[in-house]
Amino acid sequence: MSLRKSGFGAVVDSDTRLVILGSLPGERSLAERRYYAHPGNGFWHLVGAVIGCDLVSLDYEARIATLRAHRIGLWDTVASAERSGSLDTAIRSHEANPLAEFAASLPHLRALAFNGAKSARIGRRQLAGQTAPELVDLPSSSAAYAAMPLAEKTERWLTLRNFLG
Repeated sequence: MSLRKSGFGAVVDSDTRLVILGSLPGERSLAERRYYAHPGNGFWHLVGAVIGCDLVSLDYEARIATLRAHRIGLWDTVASAERSGSLDTAIRSHEANPLAEFAASLPHLRALAFNGAKSARIGRRQLAGQTAPELVDLPSSSAAYAAMPLAEKTERWLTLRNFLG
């Protein structure tokens, strides 16, 4: 049985330059009410490499504060969807977040980065025809995406540094 799941609010400030967009938080994240809560998800390792900080060793509030200090925001492309379990492939009947209006509300935004193929597919559809901000497709930080080794994912994620300086 699929249940309708809803994501979280955006974690951004008026000076956010980069927003990393997932698809929809997984079961563990929803239960704990925090982004990327599953310990097998490499998100905190990957974004930590981008900013040169060990985010994995910090508690959640310190992780979020560190992202804000580096002008990085978090949100999702999906506002709500039917999904059994945590896999993006199980997302059905989704309602997308209003990404164009969201991007327009952030005066210093330089890029939206999609964490995984599902996020990119939904997000790019929402932003079709827009020239700014820059859109970046990233390999998924999820442990379920094992087709690419962590070292290669890290190298691809490091391109996000270009939007923070």
